Amino acid sequence: MKKATTHILAAASFAALFATLPAAHAHGGGEHRSQAKISAEEHPFGRQGDPKKATRTIGIDMSDDMRFSPAEITVRQGETIRFVVRNKGKMLHEMVIGTMDELNAHAEMMRKHPGMEHDEPYMSHVNAGKKQTLVWQFSKAGEFYFACLIPGHFEAGMVGKIKVTKG
Repeated sequence: MKKATTHILAAASFAALFATLPAAHAHGGGEHRSQAKISAEEHPFGRQGDPKKATRTIGIDMSDDMRFSPAEITVRQGETIRFVVRNKGKMLHEMVIGTMDELNAHAEMMRKHPGMEHDEPYMSHVNAGKKQTLVWQFSKAGEFYFACLIPGHFEAGMVGKIKVTKG
């Protein structure tokens, strides 16, 4: 029985490892992201946008003073925004869109696992002096946020606000 339990635990561990592998990819800050396939997954703050359907481009600058510029933006419900995210600092920064609860939970996970790598359509990891494009459709009205969740950056106030008004 002990041997069977060991095999079951080993198999479960192996399965858990492979379940996490697809998430490992992007905290390296690469400049290009493959958007060959657009995810239809709906989040409380919207869904990945089709670059061909972007209705507006908004530049977001990140700096080593742990701030975004602009720190607040307003968009209309249903609008697809092309964000051009520029890192004007000398260290890696990221822009992650979400609700404040989701950003707080993700920041806590990043503090516990600072080397964790992931790549989602609502986040952009940008090396110093580089830029990246993120396209997002805001399908729901409300107040949402964007933040840099690299340990210490979020806590230092690197957070912005997105107000989505009813279309």
